Amino acid sequence: DRQALPLPDDDAYARAAYAAPKGEIETMLAQIWAELLGVERVGRHDNFFELGGHSLLAVQLMERLRRLSLGVEVRTLFAKPVLCDLAASLGSHQEVAVPANLITGHSTAITPQMLPLIELSQPEIDRIVETVPGGIGNIQDIYGLSPLQDGILFHHLLASRGDPYLLVSQMAFADRELLDRYLDALQQVVDRHDILRTSFVWEGLSSPAQVVWRKAPIEVSEVALDDDDGPAHEQLKRRFDPRRQRIDLGRAPVMRFVIAPEPGSGRWLLLKQQHHLIGDHTTSEVMHAEVRAVLEARAHELPAPQPFRNLVAQARLGVDAKAHEQFFRAQLADIDEPTLPFGLSEVHGDGSRSSEARRMLPQALNDRLRGQARRLGVSLASLCHLAWGQVVARSSGRQQVVFGTVLFGRMHGGAGADRAMGLFMNTLPVRLDLDGTGVEASVRSTHARLSELLAHEHASLALAQRCSGVAAPAPLFSALLNYRHNNMPTAAGTDDVLAGMEWLDSEERTNYPLTLSVEDFGETLGLTAEAAEPISADRVCAYMQHVLEQLADVLEHAPHTPVRELDILPADERSYLLEELNRTAADYPSDKCIHELFEAQVRRAPEAVALVHEDEELSYGA
Repeated sequence: DRQALPLPDDDAYARAAYAAPKGEIETMLAQIWAELLGVERVGRHDNFFELGGHSLLAVQLMERLRRLSLGVEVRTLFAKPVLCDLAASLGSHQEVAVPANLITGHSTAITPQMLPLIELSQPEIDRIVETVPGGIGNIQDIYGLSPLQDGILFHHLLASRGDPYLLVSQMAFADRELLDRYLDALQQVVDRHDILRTSFVWEGLSSPAQVVWRKAPIEVSEVALDDDDGPAHEQLKRRFDPRRQRIDLGRAPVMRFVIAPEPGSGRWLLLKQQHHLIGDHTTSEVMHAEVRAVLEARAHELPAPQPFRNLVAQARLGVDAKAHEQFFRAQLADIDEPTLPFGLSEVHGDGSRSSEARRMLPQALNDRLRGQARRLGVSLASLCHLAWGQVVARSSGRQQVVFGTVLFGRMHGGAGADRAMGLFMNTLPVRLDLDGTGVEASVRSTHARLSELLAHEHASLALAQRCSGVAAPAPLFSALLNYRHNNMPTAAGTDDVLAGMEWLDSEERTNYPLTLSVEDFGETLGLTAEAAEPISADRVCAYMQHVLEQLADVLEHAPHTPVRELDILPADERSYLLEELNRTAADYPSDKCIHELFEAQVRRAPEAVALVHEDEELSYGA
């Protein structure tokens, strides 16, 4: 019962001997750390990660520093996490200047010179205007896509049926009046945020564009459900299955809502389809928080919304393609074979043949892993990347492995990126060498490699893949790791504005055949695996849990153990493979050779079937 324990005091954290911050910048930085990390006192030799820092807090730290005009590259924080070292680097990084939006509410024409974040000809712009109800008067902005949006649009166009990036969630409401209030609040949130009023146009264009509408009413359809066709939410889920459903990306908002009265009760169900092009995990949390604020009559307290064009500007005008190419070539040029765990090679799937499994890790394992991360001054994500690398290595038969990692995308997302809505994240390859290097050294090198990758978080995956020695069209990798920070769901109180609302379920998929999400709830850890047939998602979770247990054991007792010796097989599967499947004891005449036994069988039963291949059979006599 963790709630019964006293809060850890200041001495509970791994820290160097206290030395007071020196000078104005160190003192200010120490104060910010103390607030973000919830510790009473921060010294100049303390380490951000040893005090419990992680990527989500790093984004909030970057935002605080940005407001004080003390910009710093995020990789500097990961490379120099000690306060005095980081303080010396502050002010060294200048944000990309975001060009102004030249389209106004009074514009009667849109020309190529008015669109600094995309190159389009006048006929292409006119084509876009034709797609928007209300024409120019309803167009607020036009710009290009971010790298991950490009990739997701590609998979949308590739899928002939359904859509691997159509996210579905369901809620239940005590009555229709509560549902209507929720939808009204949601419309107010849509009205606030550009990305929620964005459509996508690509036909007839040299490059895809996203178009921000000034007005975009949400679309709500009502359907009737059967009394005797199973649970109501299951009926909705079947009827609007994203494996068979698509939505029109050319019509904003790229969300659709279906409502239905639940047969036999007064409740109403709400199914939301939202395309991944307009949001990520943080977007969902911010949207939920803002809907709550509107329902509580606190809309006036919400911060000014940040336009998604800021992210597009950072991605397009930030680090140049040459710097991205040099980095990925250094990482991947000697990788000449795809990393395909379990032989899963189909990376253009739609998720229709995938299974999902979830599990929470034991609290003791969570605590041990966090303790080791603090001791080593690295993020917990670094430990999890190394563990997943070993699962990928053992299941692909390779020591040099590459898998995709989902980057938060908000480190260089511009001002207000910590609370901005939109698809900020990106998927990029990370290369790990699971060889004779000691485990502790491997943890540190994994942390360093992820830190370097952060400077390229808005690079194009296609560019990164071209820098490897794997020849197209073979994929560079087929497995993905998504380390994400979550809020633990809490039940609404009776006087809560969300009382009477219930989350039923949600579903998200990717085009990759093997995906593991590590769910970091702050004080607990969970795993969510998605695996294509015939691989069991639950087995994948079991491998990851076992290797994390091995990792904790080795870091505690034998940190110089070669990383390749980390075992991924749980005891029950090891027993099954080595014992049950090898129970081959049988009596036979051991004084005869195998060909003599065969000849005896021919004499005894020449017509008996000896070999079968597809539809062909061969008898012993033949």
